[in-house]
Amino acid sequence: MANSDPATANSSNPALVTFTAKLVMVVAVSLSLYQLYTAGIAALTALVQRSIHLGAILTLTFLLRPPFLGARKDRINFWVVMDWVLAAASIFCTAYICINLTEIFERQGDWLPADLIVGIVGTLLVLEACRRVIGVIMTGICAVAMLYAYFGPWMPEIIIHKGYSIERIATTLWLTTEGIFGLPIGVAATFVFVFVLFGAFLESTGGGNFFIELAYALTGRFSGGPAKTSVVASGFMGSVSGSAVGNVVATGSFTIPMMKKVGYRPHVAGAIEAAASTGGQLMPPIMGAGAFLMAEFTNTSYLTIIKVALVPAIMYYVTVLFFVHYEAKKFGLEGQPKESLPRVGKVLKEGLHFIIPVMILIYVLVNNYSPMMAGFVAVISTLAASLAANTVRWAVAPQKMETEKKRPSAAAFGFGELKSIVKALEKGAKSAIMVSVACAAAGIIVGMVTLTGMGLKFSSLVLDLSYGIELLAILLIGAASLVLGMGLPVTASYIVLATLAGPALLDMGVPLLVSHMIVFWYSQDANVTPPVSLASFAGAGIAGANPMRTAFTSWKLAKGLYIIPIIMAYRPLLGMGAGYELLHWQVVETMIATMLGLIAFASAIERFFIRRATWPETMLFWIAAAGLFWPQYWADGVGLAAFAAAVAMQKLSPATS
Repeated sequence: MANSDPATANSSNPALVTFTAKLVMVVAVSLSLYQLYTAGIAALTALVQRSIHLGAILTLTFLLRPPFLGARKDRINFWVVMDWVLAAASIFCTAYICINLTEIFERQGDWLPADLIVGIVGTLLVLEACRRVIGVIMTGICAVAMLYAYFGPWMPEIIIHKGYSIERIATTLWLTTEGIFGLPIGVAATFVFVFVLFGAFLESTGGGNFFIELAYALTGRFSGGPAKTSVVASGFMGSVSGSAVGNVVATGSFTIPMMKKVGYRPHVAGAIEAAASTGGQLMPPIMGAGAFLMAEFTNTSYLTIIKVALVPAIMYYVTVLFFVHYEAKKFGLEGQPKESLPRVGKVLKEGLHFIIPVMILIYVLVNNYSPMMAGFVAVISTLAASLAANTVRWAVAPQKMETEKKRPSAAAFGFGELKSIVKALEKGAKSAIMVSVACAAAGIIVGMVTLTGMGLKFSSLVLDLSYGIELLAILLIGAASLVLGMGLPVTASYIVLATLAGPALLDMGVPLLVSHMIVFWYSQDANVTPPVSLASFAGAGIAGANPMRTAFTSWKLAKGLYIIPIIMAYRPLLGMGAGYELLHWQVVETMIATMLGLIAFASAIERFFIRRATWPETMLFWIAAAGLFWPQYWADGVGLAAFAAAVAMQKLSPATS
């Protein structure tokens, strides 16, 4: 007879819960070990490496994430069975690529029915994982991209194309590196994962807590101090790392937990790191690879490039710092009394060995090793430093170590340390789910943009649509760079835009170096602009935040990325054109006016300066920003007067609204 007791019917199944937990641990640990192997020992073919990564990520997603809010995964029901079916399908669809790799390469374009079925199922699995992990908005954008590819002949004339069959769409997305297994998942499956794993090891060995405590001790007295420290640190690191995403995962492992501890919301912490790391690509001396490419394209010395790029980059960071400061003030993230903060000397004494992995990481990156190798070395060195420190402590004070339960058990590492390593490996894989699913979904958008030719079509359209208006052309170039950035690395996006759009700016009278600097700045916008903002997704993965919410926040913080290039075109911000030199009075005046304008702009958006701004004060800040940006000296005067009036009102009146 069936049990009719509701309590029994609704009770969990311990055997199922235990089995699922153990299976998740096995898959997660295996994935982390596999990523370490491919990062530091032997690389695999791109399609194989990415498909194994995605297969494990999808499996973990369906085993861990419920299909909808309230669905129970602790007892056998229809949805649990469906999740296991989806997990098995994920393994099958990705294993199909690895097993038939040679045949897939040989029959490109001459697909079998099995290829089509696997492609359709695999794409649907990514969409479902995206719905569960990220939400319906990103899933909807992916669906629209595929519908655009299919219904091309029925699109408006300006974006019309010949249209593609379901077979072409599905196989492009799943069986090539032009879709789901393209650049975004390639980024997630390589150095993003390894650095997320690095963060997990830091946390498990106590290194993460050390850096948080150290930064807290140094900056805890100031409002938003750790966040401001992370902005500056990310700028320095980003200049030499060559990758905004790589910088997010390298420095974010320390800075994001630090910001969360002092009270920043997770999505804001991830966004601050993304915006700061993106600015690193604009900061001399390295500027990613941009400085060297620009020197070649413009036949200008490298020294000149970094000289004119320095001031705009500093302006960008000052703008981010003001946004960070306002966020801290608005949410009451005040500094702590010195007495309540940890002592710097004590913190350093207890965790100085954790600086070794960071120094090794910086050394490896500066010496042009790949980010994957840098992450691999960082993980191994963190583990080694922790083990060495624990061993030394045991030799010096065995009784104390016994009490703290940090001594290596047995004569080597011990079961306890081994268990800690396994937990770190599992945590690293689980933490990577969000960013990897986001990047896989972004690959659908990238694949459809590439397949339909929308990227290059868009770049050529902007020139026709601008009607010779310089400002409109610059704004359209920014939009084109966003579309191109969905499928191209920053460097490639810069090259394409410089080739297609650079001549148009030259024809409009913009100096050669200025036009290339504008294009280069806008080539960075895909890192922090939704829907495909890889740096923001990486920050969200570390922060444990919603990727799209993080992306929109980073988009707000990085407003200088969109405004400063326009100023370059209309004013001698770079000291270029009309015989200007960097110390010419008009150049200096432009720099001062632009900096004040950016501060006024940030104050207007946040409605905050010294305190929360009233509506009249907010309007004055908007007028100040417009006047200080406008390329007329009388407008500078109006803007400066409005800014001074707003500041005076803030100081003289305590009222807020």
